[in-house]
Amino acid sequence: MRQLLLDLGAEKPQTLDTFVVGQNAELLQLLRRFAEPAGATPSERFVYVWGEAGAGKTHLLHALANTPHARYIPADAGEDAYLFDPATTLYLADDCEQLSPEDQIAAFALFNQVRENGGMLVTAGNRPPAGLALREDLRTRLGWGLIYQLHGLTDDEKIAALSQAALLRGITLSPGVLPYLITHFRRDMRSLSAMLDALDQFSLETQRPITLPLLRSLLQLEGEPKA
Repeated sequence: MRQLLLDLGAEKPQTLDTFVVGQNAELLQLLRRFAEPAGATPSERFVYVWGEAGAGKTHLLHALANTPHARYIPADAGEDAYLFDPATTLYLADDCEQLSPEDQIAAFALFNQVRENGGMLVTAGNRPPAGLALREDLRTRLGWGLIYQLHGLTDDEKIAALSQAALLRGITLSPGVLPYLITHFRRDMRSLSAMLDALDQFSLETQRPITLPLLRSLLQLEGEPKA
């Protein structure tokens, strides 16, 4: 039952406003221009974002997918997802390091068509284009525009963001709860935010304050190993 609670918390809409910026202010400012209405196309139309798992790449692409005439393309979407459509102005290709040989061909063709016909393309992967195990012509395309490393949050930044979220929601946390949480649970902000929701709900259900014993009890119910 507790796992259901976490899953529900993780399904909250992902937007640019809910992305915790950290050291990524320049990238976020650029992507906000990509999310502007049609006719406000930025001068640079290709952006590649790379970073470790949990840094927030998928969050940013999902947020941009809320833009009208945008298309989000997960790595397992298949070749048809890369077909060019004049009605689509923003393409968002995620986890490029996982592309199959067939999808690499389709992605290469999409790059060329976007360049020739207009539109914007934001792609993401787990390392810079030159380090991806992909065909050379696709690596070249991924490096066409701006390349940004997405920096993950430090532990202090995560604690500050979670503390602010708790404050805004009127959640009272005992000292030590958040430092313990980020070292004994999944470390990405989406999971941590979901756990904050779960802690709040668990506290209401058990009529206990949010303290370290309560957190340990919930982690034990979840069967979560140390991160």
